[in-house]
Amino acid sequence: MRSQARGLAQAVATRVIEKTTPARWPWSPGGATRDHFGPPWPDVLITCGRRSTAFSAALRKASAGRIFTVHIQDPRIDPAAFDLVVAMEHDRIAAGPNVIKVATALHDLTPETLGAAATLWRRQFEALGRPLAGVTIGGNARGSVFTLRHGKRLIDALDRLRRGAGGSLAIASSRRTPLGIRALLRDAFGDDSRVFLWDMTGENPYRAILALADRLVVTSDSVSMISEALATGHPVEVFDLGFPRYAPFLDGLVERGFVRRFDGEASPPLPPVPVNATDEAAKVVLWLLQARTGMAG
Repeated sequence: MRSQARGLAQAVATRVIEKTTPARWPWSPGGATRDHFGPPWPDVLITCGRRSTAFSAALRKASAGRIFTVHIQDPRIDPAAFDLVVAMEHDRIAAGPNVIKVATALHDLTPETLGAAATLWRRQFEALGRPLAGVTIGGNARGSVFTLRHGKRLIDALDRLRRGAGGSLAIASSRRTPLGIRALLRDAFGDDSRVFLWDMTGENPYRAILALADRLVVTSDSVSMISEALATGHPVEVFDLGFPRYAPFLDGLVERGFVRRFDGEASPPLPPVPVNATDEAAKVVLWLLQARTGMAG
């Protein structure tokens, strides 16, 4: 959630201050908290997640409406409490005068951050050979488990991809990836000279994989990972773990042709036009600020 708020803030402002809302309520502006919330008020306040909704509304009131408030995700309260709500298409909240719906999650990836990561890793990844398939792997999600059966099915599909398309793999697990899945990946690819398998130490190659891969395979347990992959403009395939929580999001992307479910098909899907909800939301915020105050950037 922090990366979503940070990404939008960096897209609309030249100076960004990141603060964490206190965990306890009641709370008052200017009170003793780890991060001070009081005057001088910011021009724009961007929040994300339900815990921050009350703070946004309170700060908007305390500033007598001076703060332009933007909330990311469905706030589960009256959207009139904010100047703008940015929700995803599968969220229950309806689009309205101050509610926009976006296809993917916001993020803090930029061409500059991807370029910097590519510079650090280019030599190592180029040595693997082309075409390079980047694989980003999540893990368990609320109420759903990434099982060994899932892991074996993913490895079988990656083997099929390599038999049909040749090339190499760059694989990055996450902190959420179960230890058993990591062990399966090591057994399958640990000795393969054309496979980079991150061992969870040192610099994280995640952004470099997004930047340098010819095609991307992402597990379906993370809306954020899929959204970030789509922002690159590379062909994106999603390995469907069958987690019910993420089915509406994935189904919507497949229906619109943004992604293809991954089964090891050798030919890559057509590269999509980059889908970047952060840029989309930023344009709306800047337009509203301009209309309201004549202020932009």
